[in-house]
Amino acid sequence: DTGLDILKLESIAAYFREVRKKYHAFEGQLKGYGSRILVAQVPGGMLTNLESQLKQQNAADKLDQVLAEIPRVREDLGFIPLVTPTSQIVGTQAVLNVLTGERYKTIAKETAGILKGEYGHTPVPVNAALQARVLEGGAPVTCRPADLLKPELAELEADVRCQAQEKGIQLAGNAIDDVLTVALFPQIGLKFLENRHNPAAFEPVPQAEAAQPVAKAEKAAASGIYTVEVEGKAFVVKVSDGGDISQL
Repeated sequence: DTGLDILKLESIAAYFREVRKKYHAFEGQLKGYGSRILVAQVPGGMLTNLESQLKQQNAADKLDQVLAEIPRVREDLGFIPLVTPTSQIVGTQAVLNVLTGERYKTIAKETAGILKGEYGHTPVPVNAALQARVLEGGAPVTCRPADLLKPELAELEADVRCQAQEKGIQLAGNAIDDVLTVALFPQIGLKFLENRHNPAAFEPVPQAEAAQPVAKAEKAAASGIYTVEVEGKAFVVKVSDGGDISQL
């Protein structure tokens, strides 16, 4: 006996069935074992992210090409481990390489950051030609990247407090939590604080899945006489209007 309450588990499952309606559009094809993950060296979550990117570009049919490109991009980036955020960086660059039809025709900002050393040392040296291209004569980062950052927290806190006052945003009791939210998510952090108690500002209320349209009734078969062969014997069948057999 596991000690688990099946009725409570069903209640939990029912709750998450409703939650799923909000996120089903982001579900990927990975619902079981996928051998190509081993070949492409792609984590499951990364695969789902790739599918989403390609669907947005109407290029879902390019998935296999992108999966084949990922190991090559990873090699160019010094075999960097595929963990967040580097897995997304490698995947996005692979998508760009495939969709543009030319490898590194477009280099993502984050890809350039890896080549410049902004994400730290890679297990092996990165592609020298690509690195020279993004450095444009500059020097790569060889120290701990965070040591090059200037202290910004005090300035950011003052800015967040100022904007909160201007926009009538009520900050949390411990305001540093909201400051860190803006620091981590600069594009959407302030919008989140402004609409903290208004979930409709971020995503629509989940709706029940639309009912399937009722299929139109097929036109009834016209009357006629047909010969049907069953086990070597021929039968003449007369079908009246509406499809009913009236004589055999």
